[in-house]
Amino acid sequence: MSAPLFRKVVAVAAAAGVAGLSLAACSTKSDDDGSSSAGGKVTITVDCQPVAAQKELLANWNADVDAFQKENPNIEIKSVSVGTQCNNPPDFTARLQGGTTTDIFYGYMTDLQQVLDSGQVMDITEYVNSSTVPTWDSVDTGAKATFTEGGKVYGIPTKNYSMGLVYNKNLFQQAGLDVKNPPKTWAEVRDAAKKISALGNGIAGYSEYSAGNTGGWHFTAEIYSLGGQMVTEDGKKADFNNPMGKQVLQTLKDMRFTDNSVGEKQLLQWPDLLTNAGAGNVGMFIGAPDATTAIVTQFQGKYQDWAMGPMPGQDGPAKATLGGGEGYFFKKGLSKEQVEAGLKWIAYQKLTPGKGQFDYVRAKPQDNPVGLPQPQLFTVGSPAYAQELEQRKANANVTVDDFAAFENNPVPVKVEPPNAQAIYAVLDAAMSAVLTDSKANIDQLLKTAEEKVNQVLATGGTGS
Repeated sequence: MSAPLFRKVVAVAAAAGVAGLSLAACSTKSDDDGSSSAGGKVTITVDCQPVAAQKELLANWNADVDAFQKENPNIEIKSVSVGTQCNNPPDFTARLQGGTTTDIFYGYMTDLQQVLDSGQVMDITEYVNSSTVPTWDSVDTGAKATFTEGGKVYGIPTKNYSMGLVYNKNLFQQAGLDVKNPPKTWAEVRDAAKKISALGNGIAGYSEYSAGNTGGWHFTAEIYSLGGQMVTEDGKKADFNNPMGKQVLQTLKDMRFTDNSVGEKQLLQWPDLLTNAGAGNVGMFIGAPDATTAIVTQFQGKYQDWAMGPMPGQDGPAKATLGGGEGYFFKKGLSKEQVEAGLKWIAYQKLTPGKGQFDYVRAKPQDNPVGLPQPQLFTVGSPAYAQELEQRKANANVTVDDFAAFENNPVPVKVEPPNAQAIYAVLDAAMSAVLTDSKANIDQLLKTAEEKVNQVLATGGTGS
């Protein structure tokens, strides 16, 4: 759940009210139904075309469609814009339930189960290989796994992210810390936070979320780093009321009330923390690489102020980190030719260095950030990774080396738990309590959260 993809609503909420959604096709070149292969020409519909207000992104998408169709004159791409619905889980669920998805349809990595439950998705295992997707062998195995169930492939990952330690280089230097050597353990984070907060002027050495579901989001990332999990392997019970869950909360409570290194203003949601970071008042926080993009584009910060290291662990590297991303599924009932056309389009626009989302030559003069280690789609050291990295460095408008510690020390990725937003909402209470109440009882907080999460899991609760 990276910053732009942060879900403020839950997938099943309000689905019934929008089940009749229709899709309006854009940039089309024929009047057929978008799912034919008559006359030797294969037509497929693809959603999540950028909206009209995103002028450069829309122009880039349309340019990619035109270039692709020139290379593949037997394929027609009918682009569909569903507006913000691509990042609106209730609308996504409604399209699944109503059978109104496009042929090739966008979804989050955490959507696989509801997509399978809908009966609307196609098993594409027999079609996916290095012939249909030339960089397939380079694609991260963890990203692939999120679209795979029972050995069968149901989708193709097109973006992948994981969380690490984002830090302000200026504040590190002022506090006498090594900019090239960020903290690797939570004890080191705590020590560095004390030194940074000692600079005064309202600076928080480390900043943390605790409201709007973001507190539970970060609790999840932090318990993962210790080797823990949020739910049992079968997904039926909470599994954080244990020493690891207690350690997450105790560390934050100590940083707030013993060290006073996380600032006095708490109950921070996503924009609150990044606003403070953009103002230069945050030394460190947990986030994905695109958090720096948000700091710059939305909160008046500067790219050159920020760097990133891997997720901290207990006594060394983190056991795991929270990750996620997105990709495309294939609607059940497509012909072989349509599946192969869809794979060819995704490979072109999403998985080929130098093209589509990896067209850094095009992105650089548009002032889109080039140099951040995302989307993290290719395995470090793989051929596609080497090609993408070379082009990224050659066209960078941010300093690639500032993210080298993060990129060169990958941490195993765990995806979000089931009913993630409802669980995050429950854990917000525990996170906010330890950051606002010096007498907060951690054992009781975890017990209460466990009971509530068990109820969520038992009922398929939606949260908010």
